[in-house]
Parts: sequence; C-alpha cells; structure tokens
Amino acid sequence: MASQMTEMLKGTLEGIVLAILAERSAYGYEITTRLRDEGFTDIAEGTIYAVLVRIEQRGLVDVEKVPSEKGPPRKVFSLNPQGRDQLDEFWGTWSFLADRIERLRHTHRTTGTNRTTDTNEGA
Repeated sequence: MASQMTEMLKGTLEGIVLAILAERSAYGYEITTRLRDEGFTDIAEGTIYAVLVRIEQRGLVDVEKVPSEKGPPRKVFSLNPQGRDQLDEFWGTWSFLADRIERLRHTHRTTGTNRTTDTNEGA
C-alpha cells in the first residue's frame, strides 16, 4: 500500500501544499511538520522543498526571507492570487475525480463483480 500511496501523493502533493499555505504563510519545515501531523508520515522534507521550488518558479507563491535564530534566513512562502486560482482549480479537479472514484466504488459494491475474475467466465 505504501507504493500506491506514494504514487497517488505525487499527483496531489502540490495542491496539498497550496492548501496548507492558504491557511497561513510557512517555511518548508513547518509544512513538512504539518503534513506529518496530518498523517503523511512518510513524506521526506526534501520532497516538500522540491514542491516549494516548483510552485515558486510557477509564480504561485510569494517568498520572503526571514532571519532565523539558527543559521541562514528562512524562506517563508505565502500563497498569492495566482496560487489561490491554482488551488481553486485543484479542488475542482479533486472533487470531480473523488466523485467519479466513489461512483465506481459504489457500483463495484452494488454489483459485487470483480472484473479480474469475471474475465475468466468463457475459459
């Protein structure tokens, strides 16, 4: 199940990070901690930084360097209007996909069919 979770997260992690930033500005470690608190325990901090670099390059966030007590300044990310638009699009797509997946799951439960075993009927 872990590999399936990893694959599914690849396509949604950007939207998840945007959703966290919609709540408040944050730096990479804060975002990673929040994700772990929400149960995403296998996400590496480096993965989040790669997402942050990508959304910064796409112009979806504003970045401010804030002094740190320990080490170099931290980059604090804030969702900007383009990021909010992208997040709205993400939620629309998510709703569409979740609805279709639930329909399929419901149909599967209702009919009680399993396509992998039904294909052997003619054998």
